[in-house]
Amino acid sequence: MTNPNTHSTRHSTRLGVLDIGSNTVHMLIVDAAVGSRPEPEAGTKTTVRLMDFLKEDGSIRKAGVEALLNAVDESMQLAERYQISQLLALATSAIHDAANGNKILHRIEEIVGQRITVLSGDDEARLTFLAARRWYGWDAGRLLVIDVGGGSLEVAVGSEEEPSVATSARIGAGIVTRDYLPGGMATPKELETARKRIANVADAIPTEDYSSHAVGTSKAIRSLARLAGSVIHQPGREDALSVEREQLEDWLPRLASIDPAQRTALPGITQDRAFSIVGAGIVAVEIMDALGINEIEVCPWALREGAILRWLDQYGRTRIGF
Repeated sequence: MTNPNTHSTRHSTRLGVLDIGSNTVHMLIVDAAVGSRPEPEAGTKTTVRLMDFLKEDGSIRKAGVEALLNAVDESMQLAERYQISQLLALATSAIHDAANGNKILHRIEEIVGQRITVLSGDDEARLTFLAARRWYGWDAGRLLVIDVGGGSLEVAVGSEEEPSVATSARIGAGIVTRDYLPGGMATPKELETARKRIANVADAIPTEDYSSHAVGTSKAIRSLARLAGSVIHQPGREDALSVEREQLEDWLPRLASIDPAQRTALPGITQDRAFSIVGAGIVAVEIMDALGINEIEVCPWALREGAILRWLDQYGRTRIGF
């Protein structure tokens, strides 16, 4: 771990990215420099699972709000320790869309001391696509990027740094688990019902030529690839994980029958994702089926890296002194 008070010798800005999602609150700290890879200096993540705290009127229960605020406060303590000079504070639409979302955002802003940027699903898709494009480079050609979050699914595709299609659907792993998988588990009949419901939503994703290099960027997809996929050895590049649709379909019934508390014994299944991993698998399988994708490769960069890259593109040269 880097000394909190030591900055890179390059012209850089110590940047904190606070990512407030429906499943987790994540703080990533980097010494961001134009033209440099945004390597993490420190980070902290707290699982909140806001979907578990939603009331019938669409508001978030007091216990969920307190858990969220405590997670944000913990993240800001890390930012203070590492003496960040710039904070990017982002929230997904899951909080904004809650009936009491504006009040919650105001309380978060009091903790962080600045406005929170609320990202739409399409915004998330574009930033995540930018991260994947920079990771793979131009020689990757046309990219299809799939991100399975807690509250939503993002899909983006294109040949440039701006995708030609960037869209989102409210079928995240947390929502699917809450609505269709009681206790995080499912009988074969319940699993089939959930898959049909999600397939109906996935089929409504805007039509496009999806014959592309398909990649997945979420931690859920990485977990599924570690469980059911394989390692791609790439000469001159970092090894990568990939997973095929048939491998996921084979694992889903078995995974759904295992108690969430016991899933952490499986490869790649961490405690914070054990409860919703079946929901994530359903979304991944159905969106791959809807788009005619047989295999996806796991991309290490996602929304937070995209936000850093976008900030550097827009402000980095001026603020850092170039």
